Amino acid sequence: MTVHQAEEHVLGLDIGGTKLAAGVVSSTGRVLSYDRTPSMIEQGPDATIERLFRLAEGALRQAGSDITAVGIGCGGPLDVERGIVLSPPGMRDWSGIAIAERARERFGVPAHLDNDGTAGAFGEYLFGPWQPARSLAYLTIGTGIGGGLVLDGRPYRGSTGNGVEFGHLVVDWQGRVCNCGQRGCAEAYVSGTSIAARAREALAGGRESVLRRGSVTAADVAVAARQGDPLATELWEESMRILGRLVAQVINAVEPELVVLGGGVTREGQMLIDPVRRYGLGGVMSPSSVRTQVHLAALGDQVGVQGAAAITFDPMRSASTPGRS
Repeated sequence: MTVHQAEEHVLGLDIGGTKLAAGVVSSTGRVLSYDRTPSMIEQGPDATIERLFRLAEGALRQAGSDITAVGIGCGGPLDVERGIVLSPPGMRDWSGIAIAERARERFGVPAHLDNDGTAGAFGEYLFGPWQPARSLAYLTIGTGIGGGLVLDGRPYRGSTGNGVEFGHLVVDWQGRVCNCGQRGCAEAYVSGTSIAARAREALAGGRESVLRRGSVTAADVAVAARQGDPLATELWEESMRILGRLVAQVINAVEPELVVLGGGVTREGQMLIDPVRRYGLGGVMSPSSVRTQVHLAALGDQVGVQGAAAITFDPMRSASTPGRS
């Protein structure tokens, strides 16, 4: 899909629960510069945004290129049209933060805010190897579970820009409490944070395991499962079964040509994608007729800034969007 004949450069900013990232990206997806730093969200929005903008200024110096826009990816809920963050779970005191306006004032170019899942989905679609497909569902499994959807070659956001929250589809209505306040969301089971929390809970309950007590990560669980540890194997298999069922729900609801999985937990590669394909494609309503393919994401660790950049190339963005010139 060719969006621009002449290559443009834009600044992509990614606000995550564990990291901030900034980079200059071309309209072909080429990353000219990239840097990241821990989020330290607990410092509050003003301090965090200042650190993000300083990171961005370093990326601009490194790229040595003019930019035409700034794209910002952040977890929702958001007011996408006005570029305002509306207190996402885990980001206390971020209610009503007009970050697109701040970015426009700081960098002197139009700035756009979008859900990080939507940004990731459009980044994968625009810059990844998936075309000529016209529909793509994206799930990012990391600190939480984000989601994005591309239909007919364009991002789908829902009526207010806060749709496609795949991580908050319910897998057990009486289950674990999620960060969003509801029970049984997929995010409460198969995000990296939740896999680690479930392991710590099992250890605290007396289960024996090679997993060290205290600081356990999802990656530790995966390593121990590879080694045949019974607890880790049980946790990983259950997590992949739940993730597969989530993929099946997405396919049943949308039937995209592609489901693409990204995020830190997917670094486990075949150990993740093989069971997710098995449970996901085997769990749809009509397995024999489904043509959806399930793949690992192509863009890697820089997808946050590439996705944030991609949203600035979305042809559906209105010329009346605040900050648009």
